Formats: sequence, structure tokens, C-alpha cells
Amino acid sequence: MEEALKEVKRNRGAAGIDGVSIRGFEYGLEDNVQVLQRELREKSYKPRPVKRVYIPKPDGTKRPLGIPTVRDRVVQASVRRILEPIFEAKFLDCSFGFRPNRSAHLALEKIRKDLMDGYVYVIDADLKSYFDTIPHEKLISLVREEVVDGSVIKLLKSFLQAGIMEGGSLPLK
Repeated sequence: MEEALKEVKRNRGAAGIDGVSIRGFEYGLEDNVQVLQRELREKSYKPRPVKRVYIPKPDGTKRPLGIPTVRDRVVQASVRRILEPIFEAKFLDCSFGFRPNRSAHLALEKIRKDLMDGYVYVIDADLKSYFDTIPHEKLISLVREEVVDGSVIKLLKSFLQAGIMEGGSLPLK
């Protein structure tokens, strides 16, 4: 969890719906980590809804962004540290999106190399609002193919079901 907190700090980011910043979380760090560890052990941990904000795009539209609380980001980073190596091994080497030690620059480098090697096509896929529309049950069923720990599955489901707070109120389900 300490390593996860270091990652959260490196990524910086705003406070979630509870208003607690990274600095505020660190102020009571020992207690905060102990509470999280206890809640996870006792299976009583419940993520808070994410705070919805909108980021302006160059074309004048706005991209929705969800900001989890710092405590939730620490738990998410902890879970990612465990699950990422399991799923990372399944990806093809030509896949670059949202992967560790990969970037748009590395993708362009790969494309240049492939073009020099005689390839003539580049396939780029960007699914609009994918994270807002991903079928949760299908996602969980695919995760279950690799993860058998029911506690981890329950934790992942709780993040998917945490909800979104927009304009100071939670939408009705």
C-alpha cells in the first residue's frame, strides 16, 4: 500500500468528493493506511462515488473525467499492482494503449519501423466513451478467467458500482 501511495503522489491529481487532498491523506497517513487495511481485511471497504468534472477539448467539446477519492486511488493502485502483471502478459506487443512503459511516442516509433519493414497499413482504434459503456458483467467474467479470489472480484465490482457524483449530487439508479 505504501508503494501504491507513492504512485498516487506521482500522478498528483485533485481531491475526490470527500475533499481530502493527497497532502491531507498523508497528514494522517498511518491511521489512514491502517483503516484501509482493516477495512480490506474485514471486507467492509466501500469505495466512494467518483467526482465528475469536465475537461475542455480543442474542438470545443468537453471530456468527462472521474476523480476518485485519494483513499480509493490508493486501493485501486494496490489492486492494479497485483493484477496488472497477470493481464499484461496476455496483451500483444503491438498494443500500446494504457500499458505500463508504453507511450504514444513508442507507438509512433513502432509504426515508423514497420513502415520501413514494408508494412503498409496501420490500425488505430479509439472507442468513444468506452469506459462509460463497458459491459460490467462481461468485464468481470473475463477477469474471473484469470482471478479466482472472490474478494478481489467483489472489490472490482464495488469500484464499478461506486457511482458518480455530478454537480454535488448522486444520480438516481
